[in-house]
Parts: sequence; C-alpha cells; structure tokens
Amino acid sequence: MVNVNKPVAGSKQARTATRDHPKSGSTTRDTAQEKVEQLRAGAADCAREGRDKVQQAERSFAQYVREQPLKSILIAAGIGLVLGRFWMRR
Repeated sequence: MVNVNKPVAGSKQARTATRDHPKSGSTTRDTAQEKVEQLRAGAADCAREGRDKVQQAERSFAQYVREQPLKSILIAAGIGLVLGRFWMRR
C-alpha cells in the first residue's frame, strides 16, 4: 500500500530543479506542443490518403459494375449464397 502522506522520492529534487530552471517547464511544454501538432498533421495526411484510396476503389467498383452488369449480379448472388450458407450453419 502506498503512503500518500510520505513525499515521493525525488519530489524535493523536482521542486529544486523547477525553482532553479523556471524556463525548462515552458520549453518542455512548447516542445510537446510542437510534437502534438506534427502528429496531428501526419494523422490528417494519413486520413486524407485513406479517404482518397477508398474513393478511388469506389469509382473503380462502380465502373466495373457499369461495364459488366450481368457478371456483377452473378458474383453478388454467389457471395450472398455462400454467406447465407455460412450463417445458416451457425
């Protein structure tokens, strides 16, 4: 069990370091904020690329269905039969 009244080891050193170097906290915070912004920008780029790839796949699928309507219907029916049999066995 942790004694909440007992100071944590190093807490006195942390207070001394903060008092001796008051700018180090803001420097660390600024660095962390920069990293967060970089990660946010990278995540936005990945999301945009993923969205573009999904839209491209959707266009390709729609074009294939327009070019091969009968084949598309037969493929969809076949997949439906296989999935229906799979779910019926469960």
